[in-house]
Amino acid sequence: MPSPRPDDSSPPRSVAVIGGGPAGLMAAETLRAAGLQVDLYDAKGSVGRKFLIAGKGGMNLTHSDPFEVFVSRYAERRQEVAAWLRDFDADALREWARDLGVETFVGTSGRVFPSDLKAAPLLRGWVRRLREQGVRFHVQHRWLGWNDDGGLRFATPDGERTLHADATVLAMGGGSWPQLGSDGAWVEALEAKGVSVAALQPSNCGFDIGWSEHLASRFAGEPLKPVVAHWRDADGVAQQRQGECVITATGIEGSLVYALSPMLRDAIARDGATTLILDLLPGRDEADLSRRLAKPRGSRSLSEHLRREAGVSGVRAALLYEVLDKAALADPARIARTLKRFPFRLQRPRPIAEAISSAGGIRLEALDTHLMLREVPGVFAAGEMLDWEAPTGGYLLTACFASGRHAARGVIDWLDEHSA
Repeated sequence: MPSPRPDDSSPPRSVAVIGGGPAGLMAAETLRAAGLQVDLYDAKGSVGRKFLIAGKGGMNLTHSDPFEVFVSRYAERRQEVAAWLRDFDADALREWARDLGVETFVGTSGRVFPSDLKAAPLLRGWVRRLREQGVRFHVQHRWLGWNDDGGLRFATPDGERTLHADATVLAMGGGSWPQLGSDGAWVEALEAKGVSVAALQPSNCGFDIGWSEHLASRFAGEPLKPVVAHWRDADGVAQQRQGECVITATGIEGSLVYALSPMLRDAIARDGATTLILDLLPGRDEADLSRRLAKPRGSRSLSEHLRREAGVSGVRAALLYEVLDKAALADPARIARTLKRFPFRLQRPRPIAEAISSAGGIRLEALDTHLMLREVPGVFAAGEMLDWEAPTGGYLLTACFASGRHAARGVIDWLDEHSA
């Protein structure tokens, strides 16, 4: 509990939490449990909108990876994120959900889901409990920054409103899904205060390729599974990963592409374009494919020959026609090689508004170890506003929850020191 105020008759110290996603809600819960007055503000008409959308196809809450494997998913930010997770890891998140009456289970992929696979019951129960605990919610309050004396400015249906709090937690999300509230509009206000912010970029996103009209119109939405991606890491070591993806009207997306998106995005930024190599027929031997395709096909069409001898039809056959000219299509060895190492030439990532999440944000170097802004004492930040990224699979959500709790504990410690 925080230290008592010098005058015990004074009202409890107040904290403004701006943003009603998992990070903001977890911060509010932690602060209220410490006896602080908590007001939570959200730009939309209700909280947790992106959380609900994330759970639409099955709420992937966290992952069952061992801790060291889990933190490795945060790449160059693993050390900083590990500090948040040591206090609130995947097991703690599952226990927290159980306290809300939501049981979880581990799927075959290691991902952890609520037993009903839904986000809405968990969110409803959480918000109800926060209200009962005394957290005050203020929706349709869009944060505009600070006024000259440090007051928090909000645009509301009744006009602009200014208020003061003893401390603030910013948890407004990154730049993906702006229609749900994460629009990155906070960047300008923070940069005006001298806070270092890395440019927001799409993460866990699809990529444009520029298909022909024929392939785009006939095969958009067609899955490719299983496939195996091949690449070399920063040390030049060959790597591979099996997964699945989907052809889109403009290019390619899906869980395998999302997992590799930071590397692909950065390669495009560096080189102007990059090539994703996929084995479209994992488990099939290239030499055997070449021998089968070299058999005389007589009066059969090439499409029928591909289907009979290689089991290649539909979208896989269409992809061959997309990248191979007439001469190459007459060469069985070339066809086999292309099927085993198909080159997807990526032009650009899809816009950040379409991405599952975003990279960039407040540089962690601009924060102290308690997630307080070095340039704005008493203001803390959490969640996707911060400059880290992770693949889908529960890693994103878990770090958002954990960072919200970590920032709130930082607020509590800071207020204790400040009042003393």
